[in-house]
Amino acid sequence: MMIDWIPADERLPFDGAGVVAAVTGRYPAEPGADPVTGPEFWIVLPMYFRDVHPVEETGEVVLNCFVDSDRVLRRPPGGGTDEVVTHWAYWPNLPGTDVRKIVGEGVGPALRAVSDQ
Repeated sequence: MMIDWIPADERLPFDGAGVVAAVTGRYPAEPGADPVTGPEFWIVLPMYFRDVHPVEETGEVVLNCFVDSDRVLRRPPGGGTDEVVTHWAYWPNLPGTDVRKIVGEGVGPALRAVSDQ
């Protein structure tokens, strides 16, 4: 399967979209160390995108950010985060379908259709 990677500085996903994001940054060399001294990384992470994201702990509102399962916020290049989303892609469709999500009564028939192939 080919993934259509979209540069984060050219276009952003729709609000609430589940995506995979290519993230770059640096690991700290040791706990408490300046992150600039650690090794660089570029990794793919599952995330979702928010046009407007309220941060409960601080009351701050962050615009155009990618959020991971640990609620770590990352932004596109120039967005002011230590770790940067360079590219993103939508999740693939469910097997044998043209959708990414099925809820309710449609789940059983969709699973059976894939099992019968």
